[in-house]
Amino acid sequence: MMKVLPLTMVGLTLVAGSAHAEWFFRGTPNQWSSTQLETLSSSEFETCQTFAEGDSDGGPRFKIDRYGDWTESYPSSDYSVTANQSYQIIFNSSTSSISVTQVSSCDDDSSSSDDTWYFRGTPNDWASTEMSTSDDVNYCIEQSFGSDDPRFKVDHYGDWTEAYPSEDYRVDVDSDYQICINADSKEVSATLLSSQDTQAPSVSASPAPGSYQDGQTISLTVSDNQDASPTLYYTIDGSDPTSSSDIYQGESIAANDLGDGADLVIKTLAVDASGNQQVQSFTYYIGETQTSSTDFREETIYFLLTARFYDGDSSNNYYNRDRIKIGDPQWRGDFKGLIEKLDYIQDLGFSAIWITPPVENRSGLDYHGYHAYDFYTVDPRLESPDASYQDFIDAAHAKGLKVIQDVVINHSSQYGLRDQVWIDHLPIKYYVPEGSTQGEIDNDPYFGNLGDYQSDYRDDNDNSAAPDWFKERHSSDPEGVEPLVDPKTGTTVPLAGYDANRFFGIDSTTLDPDWYHQDGFMSGGDWENPESLQNKHMAGDTIDLATENQNVKDYINGAIHQYLDMGVDAIRLDTVKHVERNELLEYVNDWKAYKPGLFVFGENLVKGTGFGSELDNDNASAVIRPWWYTRTTEDPSNPNAGGDSGFSVLDFSVFSTFRDNVTKGSFGGIGGVLGWDWVYGDATKLVTFFQNHDVGPDNDFKYRYGGEEGNAAMAYNLMWTNRGIPTLYYGEEVMFQAGLPQDIAGNSDTIDQTGRAYYGPYLDDMQTTENYPLFKHIQRLNAIRKAVPALQKAPTTQVNEWGSGISYVRDYNQGESYAVVGLANADGQTISVSSVRNGTYTDAVTGNQVTVSGGTISFDVKGYSAGIYVLNGPGKIGEDGTYLR
Repeated sequence: MMKVLPLTMVGLTLVAGSAHAEWFFRGTPNQWSSTQLETLSSSEFETCQTFAEGDSDGGPRFKIDRYGDWTESYPSSDYSVTANQSYQIIFNSSTSSISVTQVSSCDDDSSSSDDTWYFRGTPNDWASTEMSTSDDVNYCIEQSFGSDDPRFKVDHYGDWTEAYPSEDYRVDVDSDYQICINADSKEVSATLLSSQDTQAPSVSASPAPGSYQDGQTISLTVSDNQDASPTLYYTIDGSDPTSSSDIYQGESIAANDLGDGADLVIKTLAVDASGNQQVQSFTYYIGETQTSSTDFREETIYFLLTARFYDGDSSNNYYNRDRIKIGDPQWRGDFKGLIEKLDYIQDLGFSAIWITPPVENRSGLDYHGYHAYDFYTVDPRLESPDASYQDFIDAAHAKGLKVIQDVVINHSSQYGLRDQVWIDHLPIKYYVPEGSTQGEIDNDPYFGNLGDYQSDYRDDNDNSAAPDWFKERHSSDPEGVEPLVDPKTGTTVPLAGYDANRFFGIDSTTLDPDWYHQDGFMSGGDWENPESLQNKHMAGDTIDLATENQNVKDYINGAIHQYLDMGVDAIRLDTVKHVERNELLEYVNDWKAYKPGLFVFGENLVKGTGFGSELDNDNASAVIRPWWYTRTTEDPSNPNAGGDSGFSVLDFSVFSTFRDNVTKGSFGGIGGVLGWDWVYGDATKLVTFFQNHDVGPDNDFKYRYGGEEGNAAMAYNLMWTNRGIPTLYYGEEVMFQAGLPQDIAGNSDTIDQTGRAYYGPYLDDMQTTENYPLFKHIQRLNAIRKAVPALQKAPTTQVNEWGSGISYVRDYNQGESYAVVGLANADGQTISVSSVRNGTYTDAVTGNQVTVSGGTISFDVKGYSAGIYVLNGPGKIGEDGTYLR
């Protein structure tokens, strides 16, 4: 029987770029010139050749050459045949296998027969692949079957009008077969092809090697493609394992803190029945958690809205006056609840938590934290007597988790800034709607009026910078019935239907120019105009601060220093493009000088790739686009005219493609965007995401993803293996609120109808939540990324993308850590990457091992899975799941 390469896959089989490849016969019959093969199918090519005695260098022989230039040819040694014979030669590009069948003469054109038979089954996704014949009676083809119910039929005309056998022909999983049918008897046969076992067994360790705060108990697992019980030798004393070392028999291995440096190094030698062997190493650092690292590329981020995550203390719950849903206060989650659920985030494998702004807020709907009223005070609706913000930071650090604080410097609430600047308003308790009378408000828990229901005097604007008349009403008249003369108009309130803007809006021309811009509100084309973006107010509850003024800088920077002193590890900066770049960098550089090594990234929202009109087809200048803020150049047409600014951004460029590719089961267009990585100061520090509290991967950039779960897994495979720091928005791991708008969309929507709903029920049912396929998928991706520095820190290079798959290389520090990545959509892929480093690669997903000597690596990836082939890698990491397998 012929020798074939083992291949395991599900669905459609392709070789990256094979649609453009040519395959040539080169051998003694044509004096080693190039004769193009005829195409039988997308992966099979044939020729018929008559061999004489050979040539001066040897007997009759040949090779199959991919491009006719010897850059890629098969087999590795010349294929020898018998002299003075004719052969039909079939080459399979998916398996690199060659089938040679002796025929009476190449003049007998077997293709002259009008009869055709087609293979249809799980390997080709039930498409029609023509079978070949040498005698017009027996039609054959070789196929590689995966693990998902492998079966097939042979179809006479490719239209199901005549197919054999009557029931699907089932075969062994993960096996290669020659399939034949006798056209006369209609008998179908499947002959298992033998193959030499050259694959070494692979070892995985649980938990994965890396840094941990507390001691760990390690278990090892060894697996092999053929041997059910390979032998595993190991050492823990630093020596190299041999066949005389201890045999692992399922015992637990303890990793404890022994001081500085590595605390446990497990070295393994796995040997299978065929004699294949592999040495691997697993290193653990205990008591040296990720919080000691200053390279944030090592982290993965879990992003949550603190007030919507988990309620640990119902006494601090609060209903905003807008969008009330009884039973679901907008301020519901808190730091006590978050502390209780740190293990959940850690179990998912995340090392950093990004929380929404914790500073005290004021507005009609401020649960999210982006309407700051006092930068120096933590909002009391998030804290408890035994669970302050400081307690949360300390608890996170104790578990090796970093804390990322969301910060807004562009704007404040419409209340002004406590004790600094007041914005002219009438107390809200005096507002009476048209057609009503004072005292009739019935908006549970707001009864009588809309003033703050938890304040003694129904007013929460306790700003000492307010005028005396306002402060007097702040501490009196809770019913809002005592007449008050509006000092701006002379009108006495309460008065039904009186101008609502005097209670809830602002007059920008009356703002204090020491603190605020006076340029009006954003509208129309302002959103793509730098001057308008950076000087006008986004909305009535986001009042644009004069960030260029020194008093504003001193106020904000002083507050940030306070939080850095508390232990905040990184900062996410909101509304970046609304602050001029050099001005924004003054703030960032102040924080980084205060805390060296601080990682700061920001949100520069753009609904598109957003490289700027100076560089690309864009409707706005690069000076408001994300890359501009990561560079110091003063020329928006030349990113390289300036270096890395030290500030990173959320990766909206790749995100913007998701609505057209991964959400539809394709990788199309991603490679083109990655080709723009050069414009950023350092693309490896971009923070990547699939969705967040503002946007989703849909045509309107508006909704939580609600499509096929497998396509989401596809997106995460990309994010966790591509350059950048991956971020998960709370609930993505269970398709939380799938298909719903990220924020309130209709006039009567409440936030339980959005992507910002309360997550508590999922955290109360951990057994169900932690068994969601995507939960386990993310968990394993985190473990893999943690173990491979190249996935954390290397640029993405050698990108090849073909819709149903994508491949690229991650090379960190010139081979210090090196990985070749291949991803598949719903259909399995055969992936080939050239110009890679030679050596032994192990797939972190399957444990499959490939030795490369000619600079090209080829491997198979199942549908929705990934091939992560790491040079001298740690082996298989984690257990197979629904998608990674």
